[in-house]
Amino acid sequence: MIIFKIVLSLFLALFVSGCFGEVNPPKHINANEKAFEEEDTYILYALRAEQIKEYEVASSLFDELWKRSDKREYLYRSLQNDLSAQKNKKVIDRVDELIQGRLDDYRLARFKVVALISDGKLEEARVLAVELVEISNEVKDYLLVSEIYIKQKKYDTALKYLESAYTKNYNEIILDKMSIILYVNLQRTNEAIAQLETHTRVYGCSKIICSRLISFYSNENNLEGLLSTSLRIYELDRSDDTAKKIVQIYLYKKEYIKLLSFLEKSSIDDEMLLQMYVNLKNYKKASELSDKLYVQTGDLNYLGQSAIFEYESSDNKDDKKMQNSVVEKLKEVVKTDKNPLYLNYLGYLLIDHSLNIEDGMKYVQEALKFNQNSAFYLDSLAWGYYRLGNCKKAYEIIQRAMQLEGGDDPEVIKHVKAIESCKN
Repeated sequence: MIIFKIVLSLFLALFVSGCFGEVNPPKHINANEKAFEEEDTYILYALRAEQIKEYEVASSLFDELWKRSDKREYLYRSLQNDLSAQKNKKVIDRVDELIQGRLDDYRLARFKVVALISDGKLEEARVLAVELVEISNEVKDYLLVSEIYIKQKKYDTALKYLESAYTKNYNEIILDKMSIILYVNLQRTNEAIAQLETHTRVYGCSKIICSRLISFYSNENNLEGLLSTSLRIYELDRSDDTAKKIVQIYLYKKEYIKLLSFLEKSSIDDEMLLQMYVNLKNYKKASELSDKLYVQTGDLNYLGQSAIFEYESSDNKDDKKMQNSVVEKLKEVVKTDKNPLYLNYLGYLLIDHSLNIEDGMKYVQEALKFNQNSAFYLDSLAWGYYRLGNCKKAYEIIQRAMQLEGGDDPEVIKHVKAIESCKN
């Protein structure tokens, strides 16, 4: 940047000394045609001056470009840089000299209005802005007038001008400004929300309008409005932040069926969705989702859950194909993850379906190493001995299981009866 400033200083020295020579402004030059040889060089230096916030330098360069090319855009860019440099009086004087009381160049008049506002001369700015809007009838001039009235705290009048601008093309940015005045300054909260909602019904929910509605509904603690608008804006942006807010609202309202439907559509929280499937005992979908999560993450825990849910969702527990699928998944899991839950489940399956009783008991014994006082693991082991015909050993173990937490489980009670019958 320092090097550029040095080069820029040399360039300006040449510029001031006139080394580039005088060039009379050509007539009827198109915007895409070069007016003089050094035009591109001037542009590059002017743009770079803007980039490093040397606005006064940029203004001088664009002013020279305008004088030497007669291209009006350079004049506007020069004035814009004067505004950025906070040279408001300079802008006012330059515009006055250029328009000499006429308002045939609306852009020049707007520069003066903005400079007057920045200089705190609100009444003078208002008079000029009102005169300009009556001639131009353009939306941007309605906005300019309204901004002045807002600064003067004349909110009703500001709103009137904004409404006039809005009816021209139903611009959502204008409506947003209107809603802020209604809601914040005039405290006509219902009217502000009603106007925004009407716009969304006619023209759809844009990010600007629906974001404003969300802020109003949130401030009003209107959960229905907040949820409805959040769902609409989610259709636009599909953002995770919006989805998470929707989930929070559904949870707060305890609307679990609607939450389930949203989670299925959005995939924002598959962990929560999986838990909901389990709570609702929809094991088929739980198995499918666990498979998906296993593929995505490689986490063997999901593979284990998938196996269990696949078995639990089966209408025919004697289906050999299903049994083999479940057993293979669980064997894959317990090779690496010695989770007692999966060890016991695998062992019990092998025992209960007489797939391999001895191997099944080994898996159950592995599970018992983690928790020797689990009624469920002891029940599985007792069932293994029962299947092998060792009813005495089975009875000893099942008696222990009955004394522990979970010993009154219906499955355990069923096994107790079978083993007692066998022993007797």
